[in-house]
Amino acid sequence: MRWSAEVLRVCVACLSLCVSEISAFSQSLDSDFTFTLPAGRKECFFQTMKKDASLEIEYQVLDGASLDVDFSLQSPSGHVVATDYRKSDGVHEVETEEGDYMFCFDNTFSAVSEKVIFFELILDNMGDGEESEDWKAYVQGADLLDMKLEDIMDTINSVKSRLGKSLQIQALLRAFEARDRNLQESNYERVNLWSCTNLVVMVIVSGVQVYLLRSLFNDKRKTRT
Repeated sequence: MRWSAEVLRVCVACLSLCVSEISAFSQSLDSDFTFTLPAGRKECFFQTMKKDASLEIEYQVLDGASLDVDFSLQSPSGHVVATDYRKSDGVHEVETEEGDYMFCFDNTFSAVSEKVIFFELILDNMGDGEESEDWKAYVQGADLLDMKLEDIMDTINSVKSRLGKSLQIQALLRAFEARDRNLQESNYERVNLWSCTNLVVMVIVSGVQVYLLRSLFNDKRKTRT
């Protein structure tokens, strides 16, 4: 009976561990967004952060003339912690303080071209680690059946971190693919335009040449009878 009770206790601990990890996966702290920034406009976004956390912002211009935009990141105290001027992409990571961080994308330098912008936020050390330690309240005797629950927890956290990194890389690859596709479509339209222009010029030049050759052999002098 004592052995069965110990086995049941370990099973309950593992079950609570799985439940806590499932809830941790559902509350992801990574997010991405794609939006259209009109010409001559500036758009700002806000992210609430905790003290001693980590905020990483990565952005790319997917479509628009020159594929460039101005970027700025401002702390809750009003200090500008990162700026980019006329860049197509960028990555910024800061250690945060308590409050709302503001990051802006500025397209006021462009009068006619709108921009399609993708950005991703990665938030670390946001204080969700306390909930993940609740499983320890169900465990008494960590050496039962030669199982080290701390090692299991470390392994699951490593898997979670790698899955999050995989999702981040996939999002970036989709952004690269979208930007390359937009660039190829733009080049395709330019090639077609210049091809049609060259064709029209060639037809006009050919017509002028035919006219000039015919005028050279056209004898307009009158013959006497």
